Amino acid sequence: MTFPYPTMEAMQEAMKSGETTSLELTKYYLDRIATYNESINAVLEVNPDALHLAESLDVERATLGPRGPLHGIPILLKDNINTGDKMHTTAGSIALENHYADEDAFIVKQLREAGAVLLGKANLTEWANFMTEGMTNGYSSHGGQVKNPYGPFDVGGSSSGPGASIAAGFAAASIGTETSGSILSPASRNSLVGIKPTVGLVSRTGIIPIAHSQDTAGPMAPTVADAALILGELTGIDDKDPATAISRGRLEKNYTVYLKSDALKGARLGVPRKFLSEVPEEEVGLFEQALEELKEAGAIIVDDVELPFEERNIQVLLHEFKTDLNAYLGKLPSTMPIHSLKELIEFNEAHKEVALKYGQTLLLESETKSGRLSDAEYLQNRLDDLRASQTDGIDKVINEHQLDALLFVNFWGCDIAARAGYPSITVPAGYTLEGLPFGLTFTGLAFSEGRLIELGYSYEQATQHRRLPDLED
Repeated sequence: MTFPYPTMEAMQEAMKSGETTSLELTKYYLDRIATYNESINAVLEVNPDALHLAESLDVERATLGPRGPLHGIPILLKDNINTGDKMHTTAGSIALENHYADEDAFIVKQLREAGAVLLGKANLTEWANFMTEGMTNGYSSHGGQVKNPYGPFDVGGSSSGPGASIAAGFAAASIGTETSGSILSPASRNSLVGIKPTVGLVSRTGIIPIAHSQDTAGPMAPTVADAALILGELTGIDDKDPATAISRGRLEKNYTVYLKSDALKGARLGVPRKFLSEVPEEEVGLFEQALEELKEAGAIIVDDVELPFEERNIQVLLHEFKTDLNAYLGKLPSTMPIHSLKELIEFNEAHKEVALKYGQTLLLESETKSGRLSDAEYLQNRLDDLRASQTDGIDKVINEHQLDALLFVNFWGCDIAARAGYPSITVPAGYTLEGLPFGLTFTGLAFSEGRLIELGYSYEQATQHRRLPDLED
């Protein structure tokens, strides 16, 4: 991929000097989509106003100056994030293929105010991979199968389209969402940087939900610098999302101050080796190589720390999904075919030839729940999750060993961080012999995004592992 502006900072400098414009950048990415999206299938929909938006931002730059570091930068959104424009919001489901949101999600308003060009919507694993067991990552009944630009590999999920899109050079960066691994997985499998923020740092308003206790949006980008820049533009207190109130006094608008190339010197990083038990041998080898690279950069590896390793418990998600999805669907116009989880299940059954390639086991199981979050089963499971993931989990091991972060292979370990609501960053860390991208993930305590960015950036700068896919093969 020939592109003279490898980072958003470089794009801004080129626009400032007159070397290029937002309109030219947007045309470049549209040309990439036209050329390669048919084989990758990552972009579901292009914003019909994208070129107009870019040109208007060029005029604004010339007359009023840039709004900030995202001014004129083309960004893609996962298609479970509301946009109150001419683009649909579908969650990858044919049941919502004609759905237009009434207004922008809070984070979309933030991006517009920052001057980003909303280039389009990206495909995803249907219903953010909470539809059925055994669904292939990147598949949706509305969008079909997303392919990995690096080869015949798992593309990761559920933010598959946002990941594959940026790997293929369809936009400068994308916004994904995560409940448990849905940013970290496709970022690591597409050789990208992905940041899964602390729950509450970024508003959830206007995002089709799975579970309010774990849902969050976050950036996916080629570099730590770009991901950090976008994160600052996403944060904010949203009166419609009570979770954001916990970030008051702790959120930041400029995470680029943490781009420190020497941040690994003296950093204490814990390795919970139990999480390696199911990792393929070759990837364990890449992880060991990454540990050596961290040591060479000055990090102190605290090996084999004890972190609770429990079987994935989805009871909390099953309860919250029914409650949260019914609240979202219940606000849809009367002209839409579904307004509840029950109606979604019935719609899928009536259109099963298209809608149920992999079934809907999770939808059915969630529908059996009462939908009342006062249920003893839900409350006990939620409290157990918090105890195991926070008090007896990440908090305990980090404080006991005075760690800066925990280290994981790819997205392994995402579940305990998800239940805790704690942040992670994944950074490209190499490739298998077949060319499958491999990521190194740093996980920390609540609102430790700044420190995680320091560690990720320092590792990225010391290793420079990322390479571009060859889409001509």
